Amino acid sequence: VQLVESGGGLVQAGGSLRLSCAASGFTFEDYAIGWFRQAPGKEREVVSGISASRGELYYADSVKGRFTISSDNAKNTVYLQMSSLKPEDTAVYYCAAAAGSNGLIRLWLARSADYWGQGTQVTVSS
Repeated sequence: VQLVESGGGLVQAGGSLRLSCAASGFTFEDYAIGWFRQAPGKEREVVSGISASRGELYYADSVKGRFTISSDNAKNTVYLQMSSLKPEDTAVYYCAAAAGSNGLIRLWLARSADYWGQGTQVTVSS
């Protein structure tokens, strides 16, 4: 089982990045996928989540209107399009997968997942 994030990098404030989370080794459609981030000295926080099978999406208030999550089941990949980036968005971004009909709830409320990626660094300069 693998979750591999990519697309991170250094960008100026106001810029955009698209993160990708490529999944393998499990039945992608049976899982909810979430994006988390962790900044230095801070707790890991959930950013966004998607359950493509249930047609459900969630966003943290801090990223609503700026980030868009989407899923390409044919490619077993979830994307996080990040726009209007701010310095406070600087963090390591992780994707995670949780199985079951309550997978998205597990990710969102319990920050619990069955699988985690290794993370990709996003740095937003002011």
